[in-house]
Amino acid sequence: MSEIEKLKYGGIGLHDREFGDSNIIIAKTDDLLNWARLSSLWQLGFGLACCAIEMMATSASHWDFDRFGVIPRPTPRQSDVIIISGTVTLKMALRIKRLYEQMPDPKYIISMGSCANCGGPYWEHGYHVLKGVDRVIPVDVYVPGCPPRPEALLEGLLKLQEKIRNESFAKKKA
Repeated sequence: MSEIEKLKYGGIGLHDREFGDSNIIIAKTDDLLNWARLSSLWQLGFGLACCAIEMMATSASHWDFDRFGVIPRPTPRQSDVIIISGTVTLKMALRIKRLYEQMPDPKYIISMGSCANCGGPYWEHGYHVLKGVDRVIPVDVYVPGCPPRPEALLEGLLKLQEKIRNESFAKKKA
């Protein structure tokens, strides 16, 4: 490439000029896969008490959970994330663990509300209340509140998307 052509194309070489004239984007595989995963989270809603009303409100048109790519699914085998909201009893804990085990990897958990996070106001006097869903399954994001507002659940989703964005599929050598 002559000096005149280099000046014409901003100092880039011939090979670079081919990429500069097209719609090719170069990115890491991890970034592409993570972008696809965080932009299409399929949700299994597991509403157990009053927090479930706020979870449903978040999915309604005013807050529009769908704009973040969160699609409700009826079965754990199609879901990427479970949103546990409400009082988790010991009896329900076994069912939550079974649902978690049926989900394909990678899977994520959002614990929504004081009851799901730590037992809420019922844990002190209720022998049947689990002191937090994280005693049964690993939780990725905690959404505080009693019940939390839809904005808080949206913030929890954004935190989960940030976590997914920073994950890596590559195995690191020790």
